[in-house]
Parts: sequence; structure tokens; C-alpha cells
Amino acid sequence: MDSSDLYRHITDFAHSAPVWVQRVSEAWTEYGLLLFGVLFITVWWRSRGHHSPRTVALAALAPLVTALAYVVSESLKSVVDEERPCRAVLGAAAPLITCPVTGDWSFPSNHATIAGAAAVGLAMAARGLALLTVPLALLMAFSRVFVGVHYPHDVAIGLLLGGAVAALSVLALTRPVSALAGAVRASGGRAAVWIAGSGPARQG
Repeated sequence: MDSSDLYRHITDFAHSAPVWVQRVSEAWTEYGLLLFGVLFITVWWRSRGHHSPRTVALAALAPLVTALAYVVSESLKSVVDEERPCRAVLGAAAPLITCPVTGDWSFPSNHATIAGAAAVGLAMAARGLALLTVPLALLMAFSRVFVGVHYPHDVAIGLLLGGAVAALSVLALTRPVSALAGAVRASGGRAAVWIAGSGPARQG
């Protein structure tokens, strides 16, 4: 798999972009994943007031399956050992951010994997969020190539890997986690209600 030519085109485009675009891209690629963290917390908090334990389960699963996708991605990295394009591609423009050290392999992109998993997990927990999370994941993936630290195929596979792991994991775990959320709610403890909520039927 060789996407070196496309990598050169994108990094050349990055260097011709306005400085403010470069700076925004640098900030987004470094800190953009934090936005998914905010969405995880928001979706979980809102789920606590829902009558169905399944809603709480889906909200809780979103960050868990994202973490699982990261583990899968990191394991794959240790097997593939692909050098970063910012060191391997001759004639390419210099990266906008520091090229990761040798041994921090390129394939697949952890950032893209996490973004893909988070986008799918959040969309399965709150369907309307897909209109937000999918574009955010695509932007995160593109930014990794734009700043020069990943090949296009790294981020494409990362998105697909993260999305697939998240979707399959949520489908497999929704029923048992829903049962657990219902049991936690039924316990009636203060901590349990704070974590899983009580639902409208038991509020007030």
C-alpha cells in the first residue's frame, strides 16, 4: 500500500495554505480528540434521565469501545512497523508539527482510529450526533496527513478500523451492559443513581 504521492500533494497544499489554517490544523490535530471526550460526558449525563437502561448502556459503551479500538490499533502498529512518512517520503514538504520518534510507527493512525470509533460509538448512543461526529472524525483523520505525520492510507484504515471495532463491540455488548445498568438503577443507592440515573419513572 503506497499513498506517498497523495501524501506529497496534501503536504504541499498544507505549506501553501494561509498561516492561520496551518495553526488551526496544528491545534486541532493535537487537541481535537478532547472534544470527543466532552461529547462522551455530555451523552452519558443526558442518558441518566432516560427511562431505558439501554440508553445509559449505549452512552457508557461509547468511550469503552473507543478505548478498545485504540488497543487494537496500537497492537496492529507493533506488528506492521511502518515508518512515518515525514521521515520516509523523499522530496516531501517538512511536517507542520514535530515528526514522531522512530518506533512510534505510522500504520494505522491511532488518532484516526480513536476518532472513527468515537464517532460511531456516539452516533449509536445518540443518532442525531452522527451529523457532528462523522465530520469531526474525518477532519481529525485529514489533519494527520495535512500536518505531515501520516500517510493517507494510515488514516483511512484507522477510520475504518475504529468504526468497525466500535460498531461490532456495541452490538455485542449492549444487552449485557443494559442489564447491568438496570441492576445498578434498581439498587437505589445514591452512587448508583448518580452513575446510571433513575429514569423519569422513579424521579421526584
